[in-house]
Amino acid sequence: MLDSSRDVLLLDGDCGLCHQLAFFMDPRLASGADIAYRPIKSDDAQKLIHTFPEWQQRSDSVYLLRNGRSYIRSAAVIRCLLYLRWYWKIWFFISWLIPLPIRDMIYRFVSKYRHLIFKKPKTCTFRID
Repeated sequence: MLDSSRDVLLLDGDCGLCHQLAFFMDPRLASGADIAYRPIKSDDAQKLIHTFPEWQQRSDSVYLLRNGRSYIRSAAVIRCLLYLRWYWKIWFFISWLIPLPIRDMIYRFVSKYRHLIFKKPKTCTFRID
């Protein structure tokens, strides 16, 4: 069972892009970075999502729980860069300069077409610890 004291990235287990994100992050994690991955539809993830603010619970998005705070959509994806080695963290600051409405518009566009572009995995294969 996950609790809100651990950093967790909640991803769509049926999405090839979400799998690619987890597979991209894992070998590039900074030393000491501790993040768990869970499919959104898992029982652990659903229990955790119910602790988030109500407006976030209704979102169809990737979720990141970092230092006890929950983030969704582009804010969650961009904050994933903070778990990576220093040279990837630079992209966090560059990406953060883009205003939130524009970032979320791009996120929604990619989200809408992700299943057409990225092959759906047969099973959820990203690391679950």
